[in-house]
Amino acid sequence: MAQTAVVAAPSHVTPAVRLDTIDIGFPERGGGYYRAVDGVSLDVAEGEFVAIVGPTGCGKSTLLNATAGLLKPAAGTVLIGGTPLAGLNRDAGYLFQADALMPWKTAIENVAVGLEVRGVRSAEARERATRWLARVGLKAFLDRYPHQLSGGQRKRVALVQVLILDPKILLMDEPFGPLDAQTRALMCELLLKLWSEDRKAVMFVTHDLEEAIALADRVIIMSAGPGASIIGDHRVDLERPRDPAEIRHSPEFGRIYKAIWQELKTEVIKAYEQGDQG
Repeated sequence: MAQTAVVAAPSHVTPAVRLDTIDIGFPERGGGYYRAVDGVSLDVAEGEFVAIVGPTGCGKSTLLNATAGLLKPAAGTVLIGGTPLAGLNRDAGYLFQADALMPWKTAIENVAVGLEVRGVRSAEARERATRWLARVGLKAFLDRYPHQLSGGQRKRVALVQVLILDPKILLMDEPFGPLDAQTRALMCELLLKLWSEDRKAVMFVTHDLEEAIALADRVIIMSAGPGASIIGDHRVDLERPRDPAEIRHSPEFGRIYKAIWQELKTEVIKAYEQGDQG
């Protein structure tokens, strides 16, 4: 049901991720300071899929970077499994909008390399990489280089590259943005299938509200920046397992979309008026 108050995990349960009143800003040329996010608090429970939406420039990616340990908040605390984060978050896997595939390595080499860096023998790493690539329909493409793969195939390799390391937390920043509509729909379906088999905590940033609702347990709304904050937290009461393409046609999906868009639209208009969004 639609809610406007941020929903925290029950007090006796330690969330996978807790952002506790964090502020993050960046120095500007000329000695100024841009405050990206202001006083943001958010809990993500173990096994929970949380989508984050908001206007361009509102700090969605900034929250992911703080959770990954790539940015240190100016104030507040990032806690992972109840422990304050110091340095990089070793429990998190990060899937960016742009693929992080090495062009000189084949699909299987790109997937196996993370295991090899962690000390797994090459033969075992390749065997595990083969199994993972087969799970996403790429068994016939093990020896293809990234330039020999379609956009959807490269994205599947990138997803497996992260999942094979078995992170407890999955951070996803507009991961399907560059894909065409049909491929994007298939990737959403694949993501839900893999997630349902091993429920990781997910923080998923997207500009696509329909995508957010189709995938997530909760949709978080960020206000327009600067000094962005969380202004809405909507629980998505849609039955699982879901077909992310088919669920969009249900009346309940439409009701949830309307409730979230009423809040989100106001912030998008603010961003346009401020010139933050083109």
